[in-house]
Amino acid sequence: MSSGLKIIEEQQKPIQKLQIYPTANAGVSPFWREKYERDAKKYWDIFYKHHGDRFFKDRHYLDKEWNSYFSGSGKKVILEVGCGAGNTIFPLIATYPDIFVYACDFSPRAVELVKAHDEYAETRVCAFACDLTGDGLDKHISPSSVDIVTMIFVLSAVSPEKMASVLQNIKKVLKPNGCILFRDYAVGDLAQERFSGKDQKISKNFYVRGDGTRAFYFSNEFLETLFSEQGFEVEELDVCCKQVENRSRELVMNRRWVQATFRRSHGNQNPGDSLSPAKLDKSEQHDSIQSKSEEQERKEIIDNTDIDISDGLAMEMFGASPSSHEMTVVKLRDSDFKIKLLSKEYQHTCKSTGLMLWESARLMASVLDRNPNIVSGKRVLELGCGCTGICSMVAARSANLVVATDADTKALTLLTENITMNLQSSLLGKLKTGVLEWGNKEHIECIKGLACEGFEVIIGTDVTYVAEAIIPLFETAKELILRKMGDLEMQEKPALILCHVFRRVDEPSLLSAASKYGFKLADRWAANSKESPIGNIIDSWFSEKDLVAEIPSSALHILYFQME
Repeated sequence: MSSGLKIIEEQQKPIQKLQIYPTANAGVSPFWREKYERDAKKYWDIFYKHHGDRFFKDRHYLDKEWNSYFSGSGKKVILEVGCGAGNTIFPLIATYPDIFVYACDFSPRAVELVKAHDEYAETRVCAFACDLTGDGLDKHISPSSVDIVTMIFVLSAVSPEKMASVLQNIKKVLKPNGCILFRDYAVGDLAQERFSGKDQKISKNFYVRGDGTRAFYFSNEFLETLFSEQGFEVEELDVCCKQVENRSRELVMNRRWVQATFRRSHGNQNPGDSLSPAKLDKSEQHDSIQSKSEEQERKEIIDNTDIDISDGLAMEMFGASPSSHEMTVVKLRDSDFKIKLLSKEYQHTCKSTGLMLWESARLMASVLDRNPNIVSGKRVLELGCGCTGICSMVAARSANLVVATDADTKALTLLTENITMNLQSSLLGKLKTGVLEWGNKEHIECIKGLACEGFEVIIGTDVTYVAEAIIPLFETAKELILRKMGDLEMQEKPALILCHVFRRVDEPSLLSAASKYGFKLADRWAANSKESPIGNIIDSWFSEKDLVAEIPSSALHILYFQME
């Protein structure tokens, strides 16, 4: 017996408030964890396609922080790992005329950006694509020939299980006694704090962002162990803190990152012995109570440290980045709708399905556009309308009243924007929006108050994908559908129309639940189905051949219910 049927047996109990999306922070599923690892290059390519060289600031602080490493007599060879768009490379070659820079990134698009830079010259820079977790650097660079490796916000993009192999790869081309200059995210950074409460945690201190790129947040202990075990001595290891303020939005953002210098050990020194006694004493002192308070020490770092991250990234941390949304156009026979919704690259980490446009909504909008008689002169309710509300907007052109509902307030906020962008002012009064969580008596009463005795037509597109939601769906529909027919006795009966792709809930479970609440299947339709219809209602909607050609998916179904 399916979970949907098990719930049906308990339908006599009082309806409970429904929480479709889990509140527990379950983290990223194994399927997505593997996908993020497998498609890491693709996600970073998309990142650079969208942002180009505008995302990170040029790192002009490098000479101030590490001048003693870059300066001095003789030509130095630098390897910039994870070069991105060149924000480290070009400040370096402008400041130090005697250096040569190898630059690699596993995003081919990033390497193209570097090569397209006005200051790129093959006599100073050699840029190439390379996945450090699998491709050998020694195929591009002679072994033991690099003086300095810069790793600026790059190791955090690598899964912690592969960080050791990255360091071994670098070690092959680094000279004995060569060094790594390191800066990356620290535990407790604002960006990490924003992940709390979201299902974006891959493993301890490792998260996926909304765009599919990943970020690890380092502790001093983790870094010291990682580098020491791979044969590097720790010369410097500090946590830097800075407050980034956006006065116009009254936001204060606490940023934390690690800045460190590691030197390749020489000889057969054991990894556990890599720190000299002096360094061990310094490390112990760093964690003890010193003459300066922690607040004073942090203030010194704040006053003298630049931050890499652009204002655009800071805004994105607060969910305000315009790049998280995109515009799509829904083309109907006589009109087009411009719909603002969540960008595709952010949809995979978003719990709310209401911020997307589903194929079922496209189909139902086309049906209503070609067959306005379905809703003409009637009171119409849309369940789970999401941010697009495309069916409600089409229905508003011929219905007396349309109420678009969803439990997701973010979706409703975006829906309001879409309505304002697309509907004529004369129609705005006919389309209302409201919060409706199925099973919430207070919500149901508020929506019922908008339509007097009830709605003649209730529409739901792709609202049947969660088994636990089926009982509340039909019970809520029963509460809101028109029950007293009056003058409508001789006309069409009120209808509940569900358009969807069958996923985790099959048709028998839906029909069983519907019958428990007085709904009888009056007609059914399936794309490319050869089954005979129950009635002649839905087939008449597809009398125009060009509408049949517009069906977006062969898996779509429509179920047409009436009250018994």
